[in-house]
Amino acid sequence: MFKIIHYLNHIKLTTNQLVIYTCSYITFVLNFPFLSKTTAAITALESYNLFFLFSVPIFLLTLSIFIQCFLSFRWLTKPLLILMVLLSAVIFYSTVTYGIVFDYGMIQNTVETDTAEALSYFNFSAIIFFLFFGVTPSLFIAKVQLTYNSFLGELFTRTKLLSGSVGVIFLIAIVFYSSYASVGRNNRDLVGYLTPYALIDSTIKYVRKNYLYPPLKFKLIDTSPTISQIGSAKSITVLVLGETARSQNFSLNGYEKPTNNLTKDLGVVSFRDVTSCGTATAVSVPCMFSRLNKDNYDKRIAIAQQNAIDLIHLAGAEVYWISNNNGSCKGVCSRVKTEQISTNPKYSLCDGEYCFDEVLVDELRKKLHSVTSNNTLIVLHMIGSHGPTYYRRYPENERVFSPDCQRSDIQNCTQDELVNTYNNTIAYTDLVLSEVINELKTLSNKSNTKTSMIYISDHGESLGESGVYLHGLPYAFAPQEQIKVPLIYWGDKIHHEAKLACLNSIKEQPISHDNIFDILLGEMAINSKAYQPINNPFKQCSMDIASVKTTPEIIAQGVN
Repeated sequence: MFKIIHYLNHIKLTTNQLVIYTCSYITFVLNFPFLSKTTAAITALESYNLFFLFSVPIFLLTLSIFIQCFLSFRWLTKPLLILMVLLSAVIFYSTVTYGIVFDYGMIQNTVETDTAEALSYFNFSAIIFFLFFGVTPSLFIAKVQLTYNSFLGELFTRTKLLSGSVGVIFLIAIVFYSSYASVGRNNRDLVGYLTPYALIDSTIKYVRKNYLYPPLKFKLIDTSPTISQIGSAKSITVLVLGETARSQNFSLNGYEKPTNNLTKDLGVVSFRDVTSCGTATAVSVPCMFSRLNKDNYDKRIAIAQQNAIDLIHLAGAEVYWISNNNGSCKGVCSRVKTEQISTNPKYSLCDGEYCFDEVLVDELRKKLHSVTSNNTLIVLHMIGSHGPTYYRRYPENERVFSPDCQRSDIQNCTQDELVNTYNNTIAYTDLVLSEVINELKTLSNKSNTKTSMIYISDHGESLGESGVYLHGLPYAFAPQEQIKVPLIYWGDKIHHEAKLACLNSIKEQPISHDNIFDILLGEMAINSKAYQPINNPFKQCSMDIASVKTTPEIIAQGVN
């Protein structure tokens, strides 16, 4: 090792040479995912020009050199090149291992990730990979000696390199412009794999949008929502907000493995065609509670106006948000009573970093015994099936499927082990849901209380299908595994028997996170000008006309 370092100390390069070598390494090695996907896209064409195919890495190399020429000045040269290599190595590992694309949404999700979640991605494989592809070439950059000419000499050589780069870029653009335009237009996802430029571009956009723009003035979309109270019974709705659960692994939805053994006989209705607003918590959670929908969702606007939780609370309902998800509620619950479950290991269900989701049932039980309001909404935010440490989401005695994958570098597990581990998280979620239902059923049987539960996940998950793991891919080309989510409804039979039968008849209808705002307002019997009955698929099954009224015309339609 010392001989290698000694050798590197005696290597002398010009700044231009170091820039060319570093950009070549980033282009031909660390941009392998981009080059391989671009090659696949081009060779999939009925006919293509072989020279066009070969021009892609050359174009990327010259473009990299062109960009780096403007950043390489004396003492800045080495630190910036090392930073580029280290960033690229992290991206390379994430893309090759998990299929992650660092677009705007992924940057947002990364920034809002808590420490425990971030550390779950570190494992022996990741460290070895980073040392080999990131630290080793960075050591080369740090140790070589740079030789400098006079200012004019440096300016002249840099100008020659820039001119050469521009000339190559211009030549390729002239000859193959139509081919680049066609492939780029039909494969827009390829840009997201440009390392490290896609990450840099997305980071700049995120910083500009979230830190440089002035905050918007908070908007009240309704100042006077009210509750339609039918009869004397108290009403309690529990919304269980799932994490990383994909619909296709729920046996309630036809999955062949018994992942829902406990809820299948409890009279639940499982909707089979439900899509998420995003592929990451940072997008999906604020989006599903916002009046905005997926097509016009903007987090900056969403957090600057009332959401469904705000309107329910303002109407007079008691609202509690209880979280076992360290990722927080993404601003949704900032104006209601909240409780973050402590991960203190003194509690039997916690290990210091995470707690199993059954802790939510304990907290729910306490709340149910102390409810005084006639209308109450309790949100239970689960840690659910969050990866890659799926094995830490269920207790040892709840390991239903085996062998499972007891490690975070999930790409090194067999497919059967990985799926078994994930299915164990779904089976454990099913256990928690069954306990929530039993608590509500017991309360309803003991007192004249109308109880219901809605369970929905924020997004799905990829488990190695087509080489993709985890979640967070840009929505435009995200696989179904990441956007198809479960939605389960339960209501006590005393107050909901007819409604449950009706919901069963529409469980195949398509639903999305865009409907959750209105489903919640309808379930809580909120009268609001922000409520859109047409956007509430449960409305047709409501037995309470007053719970869906927003205007005299709608009331008249209901009576008729």
